[in-house]
Amino acid sequence: MWRGVARADDDRVTDILTGPQMSLLEILALLGAVALVVARWLPPAARPPVTIAAGAAFLLSALVLSVLGLRWQLLPVVAGAVLALPFAVSPLVRRRTGRPPRRARWWLALPGSLVCFALTATGPAAALAFPVPVFPEPTGRFAVGTRVLQWTDPDRPETATPEPDDRRTVVVQLWYPAQESPSGTQRAQYLGRTEQEARTVADALASYVGLPGFLMDGVPRARTRAVPDAPVARDGARFPVVLFSPGLGGVRTQNTAWAEELASNGYLVAALDHPYDSAAVVLADGRTIRTEVSATGDDAEDNRRAAVTAGIRAADLGFALTQLGRLDRGETGDPLTGRLDTARAAVTGHSLGGAAALQAARQDARFAAVIDLDGYPRDPDPRPFRQPVLALTQEIGPATDPRYLPRLTEVLELSTATSYRLSIPGAAHLTFMDAPLYLPPVPALVGSLGRTESPRVVAETTLAFLDATLRQRPGDLVGALSEHGELTTYRPGSSP
Repeated sequence: MWRGVARADDDRVTDILTGPQMSLLEILALLGAVALVVARWLPPAARPPVTIAAGAAFLLSALVLSVLGLRWQLLPVVAGAVLALPFAVSPLVRRRTGRPPRRARWWLALPGSLVCFALTATGPAAALAFPVPVFPEPTGRFAVGTRVLQWTDPDRPETATPEPDDRRTVVVQLWYPAQESPSGTQRAQYLGRTEQEARTVADALASYVGLPGFLMDGVPRARTRAVPDAPVARDGARFPVVLFSPGLGGVRTQNTAWAEELASNGYLVAALDHPYDSAAVVLADGRTIRTEVSATGDDAEDNRRAAVTAGIRAADLGFALTQLGRLDRGETGDPLTGRLDTARAAVTGHSLGGAAALQAARQDARFAAVIDLDGYPRDPDPRPFRQPVLALTQEIGPATDPRYLPRLTEVLELSTATSYRLSIPGAAHLTFMDAPLYLPPVPALVGSLGRTESPRVVAETTLAFLDATLRQRPGDLVGALSEHGELTTYRPGSSP
C-alpha cells in the first residue's frame, strides 16, 4: 500500500501532513486566525476566553514558524488574523478599562469579517495547490539508500564550452536496496544533497518553466524516503541496473518516488544530471551549471537541437553504464562492488530523456531493455535494435501532437523484440514524474490520476516490465499492463 504520511521516526514539528498539506503549527495558526474572526460574532460571555485563546495560539505558532521558516502560503492567514485582531481585542480592552463595549452594527461588521475569512481560506487553498511533497512509502522488501557521484569522461570533450581541454562531466544519483536504518535517521533531502543545493535547483526549475520562484518554496523543504549513504542490503543478491535520463531542462531527482520504489524492489537506479541541459547542476566543487537550452521559435531548428541534445544524453547514459561496471568490479573501492548486475541493465527516461534512452539502446547493445516515459523519438537515423521497449504515453486526444504516435510506432516496430505502448487514461505529460506530488492538481498540467495514483501507476507498470525483461519472472505481462490503460503490442515482423 502506498501511504502519504511520514513514518513515526520522521515526525518533527515541521513535518507536513496529508489533507490540507499543512504542518501542525500551520494548522494551529490557521485555527487561531479563524477563531479571531469568529470571536466578533460570539455571545458577549464567550468572546473574552475565545479571543485570548485564539490570539495566544496564533501569535505563538506564527512566532515559531517565523523562526523555522514561514511559507508564503501562510501569509494570507497572517493578514486575515492581523486585520481581525484589533476588532477582537478592542472589546476586551474597553471592558478592562471600565468603558462599555462598543459593537458595530452587524451589516457594517460583516464585510470586514468576510474579507478576513477569505484571506484565511486562501492559506490552506494555496497549501493544497503548492504543498511540500510527501513521498509515498516504497512497497518493496528493502529499505532504500541513496548517494550522489560525479564522473568525468576523459574521452569526450564538453561541446557546450569553448575550452579544448574541458571534458564531459555528469552528476549521477544512485538509489539502491539498503539495510534498515535506525529509528530517527534523517532522510535524504529532495532536489539536492543539501538544502542550499535543493533551493538552487528549485529556483532554476521555476525559472525554466516561467514560474515565480516563491511558488516552489515548499519543494526543497521535502524529505524523501531514502537514507543518504545507507549500508547496502545484506542478502548478497546482485541488483539489476536501471539508468534514467530526465526531461528537457529536468534534473536527476525529478523521478525520485519512482526510483525509490524500484530500489525497494531490488533494483539499482542511476539518474543523471546533464550539464548545460538540466535546469541546474551543482558540481562537487560547488559550481552551478545552468541550462543553456532555450526555444528559438523555429520548429525545424528546435527539432534539430533536440536531436543533438538527445544524442549527447545517449552518450552520457552509455558512459554511466561503463562507470557502474567499473564500480561493480571494484576499480573504485565502493560498497556496491560485486553487487551490480550490469549485464541486466535497462535504459529509461522521461520526455527528451525517453528519446535519449531509445537512441542509447540502438547505439549500445549492453542495454537489455528500454522504458520511454512519454518521450518523442529524436533519433535522426532510426534503425532496428534488439531490446524490448515499454512506452508509456499520456492520454491521447485532439490536442496530442499528430506526429507523436506515428513516429513512436515507427520506432517501436523497429525493435526485434516484443514491445509495448501503454496509453494511460487521465495521464498528462507531467504524470510520469514527481510533479503531481507538488504542483496544483490541474488535469491539463499533471493529469487527473491524483497525487497517490500517479506514482503508483507509473511504478506498477514499469516494475512489471522490468521484472519480465531483466529478471525473466513468469507472469502475464500483457494482463498486468492492460489493467492500467490501452495497450498496443508490437511483435517482431508484424504490424500491431
